[in-house]
Amino acid sequence: MGSGVHRSYCHVYAAAIVVLLILSCISLASSETLFHDHNKSSRRCDLYQGSWVYDESYPLYDSSACPNIRKEFDCKKYGRPDDLYLSYRWQPNRCDLPRFDGQDFLRRLKGKTIMFVGDSVSLNHMQSLLCLLQAAVPNSNIIRQSNATFSSVIFQDYGVSVMLMTSQYLVDIEVENNGRVLKLDSIKNGDIWKDIDVLVFNTWLWWYRRGPKQLWDYIEYDNETVKDMDRMVAFRRALTTWGKWVDSEVDPTKTTVFFQGISPSHYHGEDWNEPGVTNCGMEKLPVNGSKYPSGLPAVSYVLQDVLSSIKKPVHLLNITTLSQLRKDAHPSSYNGFKGMDCTHWCIAGLPDTWNQLLYAELLNNCTERKKTKEDEKVGI
Repeated sequence: MGSGVHRSYCHVYAAAIVVLLILSCISLASSETLFHDHNKSSRRCDLYQGSWVYDESYPLYDSSACPNIRKEFDCKKYGRPDDLYLSYRWQPNRCDLPRFDGQDFLRRLKGKTIMFVGDSVSLNHMQSLLCLLQAAVPNSNIIRQSNATFSSVIFQDYGVSVMLMTSQYLVDIEVENNGRVLKLDSIKNGDIWKDIDVLVFNTWLWWYRRGPKQLWDYIEYDNETVKDMDRMVAFRRALTTWGKWVDSEVDPTKTTVFFQGISPSHYHGEDWNEPGVTNCGMEKLPVNGSKYPSGLPAVSYVLQDVLSSIKKPVHLLNITTLSQLRKDAHPSSYNGFKGMDCTHWCIAGLPDTWNQLLYAELLNNCTERKKTKEDEKVGI
């Protein structure tokens, strides 16, 4: 009788621990609730292996009802006549990606801050998230603030801040006597980043820029200053510096770190088996299937190599291949500048899927943390 009571008490105690872990987590729901796994023996589906399918229930919002979309990304406002690009849903091979729930996202992140750190692709990503959230809570009290480096939107009813810090290279650029110096082994902004709850980093777009678009005059690394160097080598060194910052400064019990995979452009038709095509201007359909004909860009392998050397958790938001397949999703000439843009993405559009994946990864991250704590309780 006594041992039965003891077992019952243990069961109740264990259940209480699980409930507390779920309530304290920043996740969005349990993985079994949000994911339908087609193979029950698999603990986790690879969300990034799949294909695009037509779905009339998309897009997730009307871009005309979303305020403050930058004119680079607002394709419908600037005359894009076709709508098909709006109605594709990413379908992983072995499970279903949850539909984005903006109210749930805000409730689960109550009192927290999410910051995007990077270039204009990070702005593209952030503005998509804001449109998704504003569509879910159209009457929410919102405060907007911005300056040359930061922009933030605060959903006051939830205490959630969505921020962008512009940092094209992640490492520092300092003005010295000889000009602007890109310092591959220096990250002074890290003191700001480490206090954020969710960080989403991105860099690549600016590494090969030259002439007036190059933001530096010299490169410094390991106390040596040079006029230029192999840009892929420079990228690797800067990313390694960032990885060392993660290992030395981030507290993974407080801060969740993501790195966005390389966002592709579409200026070379041979990459998707259309030789002679020089931009995305006439593209109306995604690439069929799950594989991009030209494969991953070389920089993706550098990114994966550096991430593998980081000891603390960094979650790769691995959007490269699924974005390569979306040659139809760029603004092309339908933007406020009327120039051909096959680098950024329409809003509404592909970046909404990036945020669905971010939503799912936050869930998976919490589920893994909860399991680790449960294992520690039972001595595994």
